[in-house]
Amino acid sequence: MISHLEPDHAANIGRFVEKYPDVQLVGNAKTFAMLPQFFDKDFSAQQLVVKEGDELSLGNHTLTFAMAPMVHWPEVMVTYDKTDKILFSADGFGKFGTLDTDEDWDCEARRYYFNIVGRYGAQVQTLLKKAAALDIEIICPLHGPVLKENLEHYIGKYDIWSKYEPENKGITIAYASIHGNTAEAAKKFAEILKAQGEEKVSLFDLSRDDMAEAVEDAFRYDGLVLASATYDGGLFPCMEDFLAHLKSKTYRNRTVAIIENGSWGPMAAKHIRAALEGLKNMTVLEKAVTIKSTMKESNIAEMEEMAKELRAALGR
Repeated sequence: MISHLEPDHAANIGRFVEKYPDVQLVGNAKTFAMLPQFFDKDFSAQQLVVKEGDELSLGNHTLTFAMAPMVHWPEVMVTYDKTDKILFSADGFGKFGTLDTDEDWDCEARRYYFNIVGRYGAQVQTLLKKAAALDIEIICPLHGPVLKENLEHYIGKYDIWSKYEPENKGITIAYASIHGNTAEAAKKFAEILKAQGEEKVSLFDLSRDDMAEAVEDAFRYDGLVLASATYDGGLFPCMEDFLAHLKSKTYRNRTVAIIENGSWGPMAAKHIRAALEGLKNMTVLEKAVTIKSTMKESNIAEMEEMAKELRAALGR
């Protein structure tokens, strides 16, 4: 049964067939159309093609198949074992990390979802509707632990994530600083937000911190602050990279504030706004805070006002 052809799962199909030449490979039409891209071998004698809703009896176990295209490749399918009520969910409900730790599922599963599957929320919603019709007691993803208890929690998280809804109240500050001055402004803004009562503020140095974690928190919380130095009339590259990640994953439904820096021609805010224009249902505060080289008392006063405006727009 081939759920997904990505090499981290399927790289040994060729060796497997060589060792067991009478084996049957179960997959859908797209699976077998893509298979030759990875192996210089004719699998036609081994292939068993299934489609949406097909059943396959293995004796004690009866399997049924549901197509899950673009979760997160076009050939993906999930399999349900009617006997043991197990959903083999391919990359769905997977996570980063290892199985020998007690780390929280939510954090690494969220980071995995938004950085791997995040663009395809509509397709995940379709799959969740199919799963809702099944009596599932166990979920077996290709990545991460087998899920046996409190399945409503995991399914509920996927429902929130795939609708692009904020999961928690909070504000993510992502900054791109050249000499450290924009970093100081971002850190000061975090202090201001906390002083005004914001309970959760996460701060990311886009030059040094894990980009995947910054993307994760941008999707997790309802507020986002983008602070960038101007670089060659545009954005410092790590901010461009971050915005490209958000665009790729169809970021939406958030409220954004902007801090820019530029010693003689600050242009960062203009470019950030342009990058956000194509995203759906975004509220971007009209006035940015502009710093010229180093943060002054007047900038701090402006940031205090912007923090109030941002929190008011978020309903705080």
